[in-house]
Amino acid sequence: MIKFTPSFAACAALILLGVGVAPSANAAYTFTDLGTLGGSDSYAYAINYSGQVAGYSATAGGTYHATLWNGTTASDLGTLGGSDSYAYAINNSNNSGQVVGRSATAGGTYHATLWNGTTATDLGILGGNSSNTSAANAINNAGQVAGSTYSPVNGAYHATLWSSGTITDLNTLGGIGGGAYAINNNGQVAGYTLTGPPDDASRATVWTVSTATGLGTFSGGGDSYAFAINNAGLVAGSTYTTGSTPHATLWNGTTITNLGALSGIGSVAYAINNNNQVVGYASIPGGAAHAALWNGTNPAIDLNSLLTGTSSAGWVLTDARGINDKGWIVGNDYNNGTGQLHGFLLTPLVPEPETYAMMLAGLGLLGFTAWRRKDLSA
Repeated sequence: MIKFTPSFAACAALILLGVGVAPSANAAYTFTDLGTLGGSDSYAYAINYSGQVAGYSATAGGTYHATLWNGTTASDLGTLGGSDSYAYAINNSNNSGQVVGRSATAGGTYHATLWNGTTATDLGILGGNSSNTSAANAINNAGQVAGSTYSPVNGAYHATLWSSGTITDLNTLGGIGGGAYAINNNGQVAGYTLTGPPDDASRATVWTVSTATGLGTFSGGGDSYAFAINNAGLVAGSTYTTGSTPHATLWNGTTITNLGALSGIGSVAYAINNNNQVVGYASIPGGAAHAALWNGTNPAIDLNSLLTGTSSAGWVLTDARGINDKGWIVGNDYNNGTGQLHGFLLTPLVPEPETYAMMLAGLGLLGFTAWRRKDLSA
């Protein structure tokens, strides 16, 4: 009888099919305190694929300045001549640290701002009223920027798009104002607009070119807001339920999903990556907010439960604001001992590719040995 003895590679392949190599959806994370620019507090809002983090920090002089972190090295991005500045988003397509947010001008008015390195550019405002203010909340790979402009003339924010030197006032759903919080690489903008009479409610909205589409709410629900959109057009945000409580929400076309909370009652989704992972916050009993992760439409996971070594230092993750396609997460935490608020970075604790290779080689050798012993005994 002819006996078949599988090769080393075949054994490794069979074992690979059995155990897989993808990290668990609930894998542990490595926690990094991002620190400050010399002041007491800092806030992290966005992260790109390279791991650069954008946000803002208190300085030693007591002002807040837009900040870019490379690892734990914090860089002060400066202002437009005023005292304070704030960064809310970072371009995912390069490593130059192209960041957007808002900054005070020398005249004290806040304007939407683009930083290339430490060079700040005033993106301008809608209309010619010098008292108007604006903020940039998102940027895509093409350099299009989405945000809002506030006009004291009608007392409302207007969703705004900055593209190739042109400033566009995005349409509403019938009301007088709205705001834009996200833009994907296809140029779709997400945010909210007011519906106008008789409801005069806020509705999560997606703009394609200048056409506004309302995303709706839960049955019987109230206001809704869109805070993030990925390249597939999935939108994350929040919808107020009949009990006037916000719930993290995922919109997939006309399908609306209530992502739920932890063991508390409220939640909000702030970011979504291209793997459909959503982050934000969810409340626990007593009402405290904890940073949360949703893998697709699966139940919320308390990110504090996936950490080791941070609880003893007093840090509690209160909200997650950004997630890149590697699954790296940024947000904000509170230290019960010092009372400080700091930005944090979480990186999934998974084996490096070299570790995987060694593991598979070892498994393959074990498999080969088992087959060989069986063959010899026969």
